[in-house]
Amino acid sequence: MAAPRVIDVEELFADPEFSGASISPDGKRLAYLAPWSGRTNVWVRGVDDEHADAVCVTHDARRGIKTYYWTDSPRWLLYLQDTDGNEDWHLYRVDLDAPDEPAVDLTPLPPGSRVMDVSPLSSLPGTVVVSMNRRHMFVDAFRVDIATGETTLHRENPESAGHFLFGRAGEVFYSRIAEVGVWEFARADDETGELRPFHRSGGPEYPMGIYPAHVTANGNGLLVGAYQGTDDLRLVRVDAETGAETVVAALDGHSLCTMGYVARTYPPTLFTSRRTGEVLAARFVGERPELVVLDPHFADVYAELSKLSDGVLAAVSSDETEQRWVATFAHDREPGLTYYYDHGTRESRLLFRPYPRLDPAELAPMTPVAFPARDGLPLHAFLTLPVGVEPTGLPLILKVHGGPWCHDSWGFDPQIQFLANRGYAVLQVNFRGSSGYGAKHITAAIKEFAGAMHDDLIDAANWAVEQGYADPARIGIYGGSYGGYSTLVGVTVTPDFFAAAVDYVGISSLPNFMRTLPEFLKPLIGNSWYNYVGDPEDPADEADMLTRSPITMVDRIRTPLLVVQGANDSRVVKEEADNIVGALRTRGVAVEYIVADDEGHGFQNPENLIAMFHAMDRFFAEHLGGRRS
Repeated sequence: MAAPRVIDVEELFADPEFSGASISPDGKRLAYLAPWSGRTNVWVRGVDDEHADAVCVTHDARRGIKTYYWTDSPRWLLYLQDTDGNEDWHLYRVDLDAPDEPAVDLTPLPPGSRVMDVSPLSSLPGTVVVSMNRRHMFVDAFRVDIATGETTLHRENPESAGHFLFGRAGEVFYSRIAEVGVWEFARADDETGELRPFHRSGGPEYPMGIYPAHVTANGNGLLVGAYQGTDDLRLVRVDAETGAETVVAALDGHSLCTMGYVARTYPPTLFTSRRTGEVLAARFVGERPELVVLDPHFADVYAELSKLSDGVLAAVSSDETEQRWVATFAHDREPGLTYYYDHGTRESRLLFRPYPRLDPAELAPMTPVAFPARDGLPLHAFLTLPVGVEPTGLPLILKVHGGPWCHDSWGFDPQIQFLANRGYAVLQVNFRGSSGYGAKHITAAIKEFAGAMHDDLIDAANWAVEQGYADPARIGIYGGSYGGYSTLVGVTVTPDFFAAAVDYVGISSLPNFMRTLPEFLKPLIGNSWYNYVGDPEDPADEADMLTRSPITMVDRIRTPLLVVQGANDSRVVKEEADNIVGALRTRGVAVEYIVADDEGHGFQNPENLIAMFHAMDRFFAEHLGGRRS
């Protein structure tokens, strides 16, 4: 087979034509995301209508909307939005009876404060509970009347490192960090409100918290992720009265996938019933994501849905009868196929192809691979090879994920397809510290930033060379956030290994990164950054952190480097990129620098993504020899 056409950057990085579909509680309408005025907005239509009949109910021409919520009223729809990527989220209300009216901000907040969570409250129809830090260092819970916008304090948080959890009927639970790495869970007495602790859990194998922490449908306990002395993360029910633990879902050799708690745009860890609140299925990590189905009715539904795609079910919603469903599938080459399914008639129909102009035959399959690190730690990775090209001696891009307590999964990624389409082999390795591969794999990253974590990447690239896929003289590295830090480590710790590098919103100084995080987040990172990297206020720790920071090794950089940054990044501040670029330019070293003034921690607006990847197209072609558009 000949190599496919060079797919335009604009085609790969434009917003999908359709995405994020769900069905209304009464089963009569669909909501979904589609472009309006150059930005992704929310559209609503009848379940039997076409897009031509749909109404755009939000009108944000500044930044695309990604997260919305149906309410228990057919009149109101809610959505989240920040300002130019600063992650100061506000909750807005749309009147579906008057969709041309401006959206109402239900959560006017001072700068630097944000909405953290939105929970329905079935005991008070027309109300949601919104967790937000009006008091900058404290996340309190407020009842918000959707129709009037009236906001009432529901629960005041006694600690800066605590968080309320709410059941469907208003049951109140509380999670707090009792000590570094240990979470304590309590149930609030229904009459007095007194918090009664019933469970403690933690350790370095939980760097991002105890996920999921989800109130059971009956309100009598919590569902949490727990290892229970094994290496695999399980879904466990903890009884609030007795503290007894019961395994709800487990899969030998696999861990519960917690990526759904990293960002709202990832597939959820748990599918739950809109009707009962019970867990329908749990997602586990594997060569392809694996679902453990827990509900008998959903098992029957899932069997029918699985006939619709050879991908993996990524998102699902139903009406309150659980007869009418909308299902979206993950796939490496046919992404986001979305179907309507009526379980009463067993009839289904395709609603959307998000990228109708992309031909799956032109896209590259993502193949799971595995190999050992130099110390014997098993490493899992995904290899994507160009279509129609002999898979030997190719230029290789090592694509490094963020977190670092995240992980790469099988599925469609326009960045990976862009690189493969240009003739590059792409290798994504879940290096030590990545979630989803067990407790030992995560904790092997403690104090190994710029150490064994980097060795894993070098070992992965060398594996690709040994297998014959990669040309050792044409290896590039690219990543965002922690992946950007890892890119800078690559060109400083191993300055002769890579032929080109792209740092996207990456850390250059570990102490400065930690000092400039939003203040209200700092009490929550004791078990992650402080435990795994160090305390920048401790002189010995700071000295060690600086030895692992690219900014202190900038004189070693001789690899061609492209740096990309969002001006409003609240996680990795622009100073991190300015400093590395400034130091190189002071030395007279050429470095290309792209800053988007209307972006934060990762680009979202299509014109910025398109400009970034046009620059990468030129950059990698010049230094690695891939083909260009």
